[in-house]
Amino acid sequence: MSSVTIAIKRLPHGEGLDLPEYAVEHSAGMDLLAAIPQPVLLTLGQRALIPTGIAIALPEGYEA
Repeated sequence: MSSVTIAIKRLPHGEGLDLPEYAVEHSAGMDLLAAIPQPVLLTLGQRALIPTGIAIALPEGYEA
């Protein structure tokens, strides 16, 4: 597997949160934490924008 360098910046509302990481071996992607003061409850079909407390710069050809 080749490695990819990703620039990441922790934003003020993300202070103290862990950076993204793989939770288990063979994960398809890294787990992100929510930078929110209280839990958010979503009902079936509902959507919400949840801040992560980070900003990333992905190389061309990658997505998050």
